Amino acid sequence: MLTKLEKAEKRWGGANKLVDQWLNHRRKLLIQYFIVAGLAPYSRAEKSLPTLEQVKDFCDQLVDYVSEGHFEVYNNVVRACEKFGESSIDTAKALLPQISESTDAALDFNDKYTEAVDEDILYQLDSDLSKLAQSMEARFELEDQLLEVLHNRHS
Repeated sequence: MLTKLEKAEKRWGGANKLVDQWLNHRRKLLIQYFIVAGLAPYSRAEKSLPTLEQVKDFCDQLVDYVSEGHFEVYNNVVRACEKFGESSIDTAKALLPQISESTDAALDFNDKYTEAVDEDILYQLDSDLSKLAQSMEARFELEDQLLEVLHNRHS
């Protein structure tokens, strides 16, 4: 996922402050994901779990990221696509519902872990993180398609 992010940053970075900010927030989210999942270079002692606080911090970033997309970035991208004709706006409108599916997965994950009071829930974390990662990877690909539409019409 980080490799794809680096490609996105090279492709669209510097074109728009909001997009730059959004890609930077994606990077921070991915880093926090690696920390919580115990993936290199943020590996933990063998078979140890992250703290509930670390998971809740990740949840905060996750909700911030999906919210920023829905309430800031997507609206601006759709408005920009409107300038480039019907095919651009149709593509943008077709992608947004698909992106929303991953929002539900992110919010479900958030609800499960931010409402947790007992650390025993962390025994389900690996499985839940794996499902979330698949959903978010699909989301990132759709978001990148949205940015590509804008980039192709704008440049």
